[in-house]
Amino acid sequence: MRPLARGVPRTVRMRLTLLYGTLFAVSGAALLAITFVLLRRNAIFKVRVPCVDVQARECASRFGLPPDAADSVEVWRERQQHTLTHEFLTQAGIALAIMLVVSLALGWFVAGRVLRPLRTMTSTVRHISARNVHERLAFAGPRDELRDLADTVDGLLGRLQAALDAQKRFVANAAHELRTPITLERALVEETLTDRRPTLEAFQATFERILTISDQQGRLLESLLTLATSERGLEGRVPVDLAALTERVLADRPPAPADGPRLYPRIAPAATTGDPALVERLVANLVDNAMRYNVPGGSVDVATAARDGQAVISVSNTGPPVPPEQVARLLEPFQRLDRSARGDGHHGLGLSIVQATVLAHGGTLDASPRQDGGLTVQAAFPAAHP
Repeated sequence: MRPLARGVPRTVRMRLTLLYGTLFAVSGAALLAITFVLLRRNAIFKVRVPCVDVQARECASRFGLPPDAADSVEVWRERQQHTLTHEFLTQAGIALAIMLVVSLALGWFVAGRVLRPLRTMTSTVRHISARNVHERLAFAGPRDELRDLADTVDGLLGRLQAALDAQKRFVANAAHELRTPITLERALVEETLTDRRPTLEAFQATFERILTISDQQGRLLESLLTLATSERGLEGRVPVDLAALTERVLADRPPAPADGPRLYPRIAPAATTGDPALVERLVANLVDNAMRYNVPGGSVDVATAARDGQAVISVSNTGPPVPPEQVARLLEPFQRLDRSARGDGHHGLGLSIVQATVLAHGGTLDASPRQDGGLTVQAAFPAAHP
């Protein structure tokens, strides 16, 4: 196989040139063969070779020859036909060879013209990196396959730019979220060390605050690991009972305060497949967000169901009004509706983890604001086949 592969031209331009030349040679040879057959059957041979369609004796009598000259007439006629055939084939072969060379040259030129936009696109893409990923091919040719290819590449570059921008924002936000508690911990330790008359109560208060900050950092790191696991995708799938997971999450929640929101579950069977740990974390995040961003005396509706070939969980809560244009932003990491609530120990990763988990399971996520305030979030997973 290797010697054959070495003999194959490596450039598309050369392969197209050989293809054009081969097609011309085959079609030219076929055309000459058809022409030759038609000429033998029609006027040219009858004009150049007398009596081609009569018997030799009749032909001899036409020219006033004796009957015993018929054999000579037959031989002469065959020689004339052979000579004419040889001349035709020779001249046709020479013409075909000349035109084959011309077709190869024209094929090389045409292939170069056809591939010129591809070379331009290749050169442009080769020089695009993370620093200038905003550049586009912007191919302005006619709406054909090359234009579709250029538009596809531009779309890919656009998605890549969006992903890089999102990654940069994520890294910057994560660094900020991690730097803030570390700075606070350092300040608390320095404050204790600079106290010339520290008391046991002061040490205990400082350590309690440091432990609280450490717990917040631990939750942040756990959320980041969950988000990374969800975005990486699933390594395997097992049956998941969405209704049972939801009931367990609701049962494990601590009792709500007297003036806190009330839970109203409507649990129906909903079977799917996936990673049970990730799905359980998704349900917990949806319920936690709905309870946290609520109003005194509010409510949270949690429902699971199987419909339209999907296992669905829907969480709806009362709460402050959510502008419709802000819903998509809330699904990104480290985004909060109330930016002043950064010190509450929560980092705005709940809904981003939900979205990453749903996408990893091949499902869909729909979030929409309620007319009276609050948010309705519905996650739909492919239903498990019986």
